[in-house]
Amino acid sequence: MGKVSIAGREVNPIGLGTLHMGDDPSQLKQELKAIRTGLDNGVQVLDTAEMYGSGNSEKFLSKAIEPYKREDLFLISKVLPPNASKKQLPISLENSLKRLNVDYLDLYLLHWQGQVPLEETVEALEKAKNQGKIRAWGVSNLDTNELKNVISLPEGKDCSANQLRYNLRDRGIEYDLIPEMNQYNIPVIAYAPVDRGKQLVKETVIQQIAEKHGVDAFQILLAWTIRNGNTIAIPQSSNEAHVYNNIQAANIKLSEDDLKKIDKLYPKPTSKQPLALW
Repeated sequence: MGKVSIAGREVNPIGLGTLHMGDDPSQLKQELKAIRTGLDNGVQVLDTAEMYGSGNSEKFLSKAIEPYKREDLFLISKVLPPNASKKQLPISLENSLKRLNVDYLDLYLLHWQGQVPLEETVEALEKAKNQGKIRAWGVSNLDTNELKNVISLPEGKDCSANQLRYNLRDRGIEYDLIPEMNQYNIPVIAYAPVDRGKQLVKETVIQQIAEKHGVDAFQILLAWTIRNGNTIAIPQSSNEAHVYNNIQAANIKLSEDDLKKIDKLYPKPTSKQPLALW
């Protein structure tokens, strides 16, 4: 399993998303087992946000990670745009840390751009980093021009990631955003990495490639998403078996022939496309 470099760490390219986790008390036991199955099998990256269930996801994760060493984890949370000011960001961050029951985050992201100037948000993020409350910061859902604005700031080159919707059907970011990110060694954190997978896995080409590799079609979709060695995928599942299979996707090496067949099915973008969201 190859690693991906992010914020000065080398981490496994398959992490876990937690949107909606912690919302339904009847699902907590199953969700807890799923997260711990991931952690027991090499997952390091856990992604959450203050928005997810108004903090329920962060509270849930605090329970899930209790048996594990903090230094073995790579915890990501996100601040809402209205809270990304110099005044409010420290409050939001402190609340996230309390809900997670940790002293620091490995990565803190601006969830999307809002009305607060990016310069002010970056200043607040840098201050939090200097205080030791976060190890690194980044952004989410920022397109090429917005990211360029961040990078142009005095401390903008400290941007450590851009979390984006990226999967076989939503690959518009390959046209100009990923090339821009590659210039500054900014990795993609891919949410919804299998899209609405039930449709994609029905594609005959995907099924044939999966059969050739002796894996399932969902694993092929994940292997495709992380194929460039500079992407971390954060699929979400409350099913232990699915989580385990997702992790194993990092061991799949797609051939040039595989990739050509996939490109024929869902071609590379040849023009600028609107950023895919949610």
